[in-house]
Amino acid sequence: MRPIRPPSLRLLASTALVAAISLAAAGCQTTQTAQSTDSPALLAPANQPEAMWRHDLTLYGQQYRADPSRVEPALRYAQALRATGQRAQAVAVLERLSMQNPRNKTVLGEYGRALAEAGDYEQALDVLGRAHSPDQPDWHVLSAQGAVLDQMGRHAEAQRYYQTALKIVPDEPTVLSNLGLSYALSKDLPNAEATLRRALAARPVDPRVRQNLALVVGLQGRFQEAEQIAGADLPAEEAASNVAYLRKMLASRGQVPKPAAAARSPNGAT
Repeated sequence: MRPIRPPSLRLLASTALVAAISLAAAGCQTTQTAQSTDSPALLAPANQPEAMWRHDLTLYGQQYRADPSRVEPALRYAQALRATGQRAQAVAVLERLSMQNPRNKTVLGEYGRALAEAGDYEQALDVLGRAHSPDQPDWHVLSAQGAVLDQMGRHAEAQRYYQTALKIVPDEPTVLSNLGLSYALSKDLPNAEATLRRALAARPVDPRVRQNLALVVGLQGRFQEAEQIAGADLPAEEAASNVAYLRKMLASRGQVPKPAAAARSPNGAT
């Protein structure tokens, strides 16, 4: 993993939230709702290697150009476009697909995420709101909606979406990670730390969650502990460099806090 070089907490957390939007459809197969007129579409694992995304880009791009109306190839092509940074083209593919399949919840969910990644937050919220319903809520979509609201600075609203998602999937690490970052953005660092520690307790551990926890711990002035946390995934030099950068950034703004006690879990363990 590359070392963190955050010019601000907002920028780092916003970047992480965009990633969370991308990962909100974790798992290979989406589920079909009662209102969907298409069979379930298979999506690639969000963490597959770069070479596989390039392979999908070629394979599904050819299938899409041969017949743009087919749902699964179009979804896989758009997913590969997003994964390779071609966000505007992904939005165009999914916009066309959503017009052809206005009741397909999977299509609407992917379209909403693509819009969010492209920075079109208002439209993303509108589309994501149509990707599920109050009587059939989808926790993936709820988490994505929360991430969009956080991008818009509406943190209290975002946190309500995450909490609703957690009622469906308690202790889901991707939702907890988003919620922790939302608390950090709203400057509630103790809650941010406690929530990210809950996310970190999941297995397997997502290294990004640990790096976000290291950031939040460092923002509370516990730089040595932050370096130790970051060092679980990064080379020692990179972890030290990240924490040194954070310390320098806070010092330049007069924001270096007094070291605080570590957050504790309900059973009293740190």
